Amino acid sequence: MIEIKEEQERAILVAVDTGAYDVDISLNELGELAETAGAVVLGKISQKRPAVDKATCVGSGMLEQIKSQAAALEANLLIFDHELTASQLRNIEDAVGLAVVDRTTLILDIFAQRARSREGKLQVELAQQKYRLPRLMGQGTVLSRLGGGIGTRGPGESKLESDRRHIRRRIESLEEQLRDLKRQRSTRRARRKKDGVVTVAIVGYTNVGKSTLLNTLTDAGVLAEDKLFATLDPTARALTLPDGRTVMLIDTVGLVRRLPHQLVEAFQSTLEEAADADLLLHVCDISSPEADDQIEVTRRLLDELGCADTPVVTALNKCDRLESMPAAIGSGTVLISAKTGYGLDRLLDALAKALPPSQLRMKLLLPYDKAALAAEIRESGKIFSEEYTPDGLFLDALVSTRISWKLEDLQADG
Repeated sequence: MIEIKEEQERAILVAVDTGAYDVDISLNELGELAETAGAVVLGKISQKRPAVDKATCVGSGMLEQIKSQAAALEANLLIFDHELTASQLRNIEDAVGLAVVDRTTLILDIFAQRARSREGKLQVELAQQKYRLPRLMGQGTVLSRLGGGIGTRGPGESKLESDRRHIRRRIESLEEQLRDLKRQRSTRRARRKKDGVVTVAIVGYTNVGKSTLLNTLTDAGVLAEDKLFATLDPTARALTLPDGRTVMLIDTVGLVRRLPHQLVEAFQSTLEEAADADLLLHVCDISSPEADDQIEVTRRLLDELGCADTPVVTALNKCDRLESMPAAIGSGTVLISAKTGYGLDRLLDALAKALPPSQLRMKLLLPYDKAALAAEIRESGKIFSEEYTPDGLFLDALVSTRISWKLEDLQADG
């Protein structure tokens, strides 16, 4: 047998600084994304311009400089920190003679590597196909790289020369399958609501320790790596709070700056777990120099998903990496270390306080023909005292909010 080894990609990162965002921070994140995808980053190049060049993104002089540096470093891939059009891809590849991918293709590639569930794989392929459709005429070098590599992986078509008609048919099929899965997910969520299951969604920027926290709190055994997008598929585990309530803790996909709109759309059903949660647990990496920016990105994306009115508890994670603890933090915010366990008891207390009460104290007079309700109250709550009277069974009880609606007309005075 002949073993065919895929050549490791040696990449140069390229960005245009138009003043729209901090290019240095974005390039650093692009480097982390490239390394997560399996590439070695050899260098970073940025050019200040009033606007991105419509033909080649960067200027012609900069293209020559990139070509020379790539030859000197023996690079075989350029990764642009922008979304490139089909003509830009073709023009850049013709000018430098190297494979070119953009930020969106890179993120899609990482998602393709890491999706595990059927729904996750379908969502990745849908995003890839929608992105490839208008670029079929432009992806020269990338489409010819049958040996694989960034931009060519995925659970979808390996025949990259598929025509537009075939891709449109595939997109329609994927959307139909995802609609079916979305209906199933909605049914499960509705059942959880009906059964009184309280959900807490772990949200936050990618690689801030969400999966590590889930594992620490629930022994979930979820993959937790020091890489971007280590978790794509939502994982739900039961968690008992200090007040005795059990909630469903759900890990969700990490967020990132300038998340491609194809992914926001494709992963809508996954992110709906956050939108429908009773409480959001927003995990932040307090040791990161970009912590404030990451918190703002997360809040903005959650607002877009319709989570603006959902209560939030903020966990400032990785505090074990700080040289000194902050003097004061706001209410609803807890300093923790998911790795060492520091602050987790305070976090659980904060979650219990932030959730709406699950039990109400009620004084009830149950007519004897409805006395069977007492067993239901006892099963999900607690009866402090009961007394048989001529009019029925008088109870002083702690009643689950799941069944309290049945008892509103049976409340007694005194």
